[in-house]
Order: sequence, then structure tokens, then C-alpha cells
Amino acid sequence: MARYIVGITGASGVVYGLRLVAFLLDHNYEVHLVVTDPARIVIAQEMKWDIERDWKSSIQNHLPTGNLIVYDNSDIAAPIASGSFRVDGMIVIPCTMASIAAFANGSARNLLERSADVMLKEKKPLIVVPRETPLSAIHLRNMLSLAEVGAHIVPAMPAFYADPVTIEDLVDFLVGKVLDALDIEHGLFRRYGEL
Repeated sequence: MARYIVGITGASGVVYGLRLVAFLLDHNYEVHLVVTDPARIVIAQEMKWDIERDWKSSIQNHLPTGNLIVYDNSDIAAPIASGSFRVDGMIVIPCTMASIAAFANGSARNLLERSADVMLKEKKPLIVVPRETPLSAIHLRNMLSLAEVGAHIVPAMPAFYADPVTIEDLVDFLVGKVLDALDIEHGLFRRYGEL
């Protein structure tokens, strides 16, 4: 069974990360989920989930059942913080510019940053889904630095050629592009030329 780390940060668009986790669980992948403190705030605001009390159980209760392990971002001793823990890749979706800056500069102050650092040093797939606009020159430089060391940058930019009707269609397009980057088969959107 393939195993992926998914990080959800405090950028707007947490629905992208939650949809990706749901897809992976529905298709029997093992998911190691890191949710930052700001992400919990955004999940509560954007998804209208009450996750303040037992937030880990609350998030698990909103997702399909499956092989899901949820980590606190302060748990630097978690298995995913080690290069000896085998994973097939990591996706940070959505990804704040602060997290991108940390990844680009080798910071490893918390579990999310350490896990991304492990992906880079082990030459494992690291997919980053920035969700910010406009972008400053600093943001662009940090993303270029990550791309130069092998990270895959997949901006949250849905396409409209498949005639999306719902927000879910737009979300599925982006999640599908992330799955494409992982070489995982899916049918989340109609491809160009298949319309």
C-alpha cells in the first residue's frame, strides 16, 4: 500500500487538502496528515467544522474511514520526521508562503517543515500547492528555489475548459492535477481533448 504525507497549512483553500485526503483514503492509500494550528482555524472558518475540542478526532470524523494518522505539527518526534520512515511522497495543500519560505531555506522547526526537509534530502516527491495572490518577488524566488531542488509546484489555479458547474468541479480539477503529479490514476476531471 502506498503511503503519503499530506500537510494542510493556514492558507485559504483547505477544501483542496481535505478532498485530496478523502480521495487517497477512498482508494486505500495510507495517509499521514499534518495540520498546522492556523490550518485548524481556517478549517473551522471555511468548512464550518467545530474542531476546537478534540480536533484530531473531529477531522477524522469528517473524512472517510481508512488508514489515516493525524499529527500535531509540534510532534517533531513523529515517524514522518525521519528519513528512515518510508513514504511515497508528500503534498502540502494548500501551502502558505511562510511554509514555502521555510522549505526553501531548509528550516525544520516543526513537523511539517521537517517532513518536507526529509522529502528533499531523500529525493522523494514533494508537491507544494501555493494558494496566494498576488505573489511578491520573494514568494517567486522561494518557489524557484524549491523547484530547483526537485519540488513540484502546483499552484491552486483551476482550469475552465471542462465546463465546471460547481465549486466541487473546480476543487476536483486541482486535486486531479496533484494526483497527476503523483502518477495516480483518477477520473476527477475531463481532460483536454476528451470533451
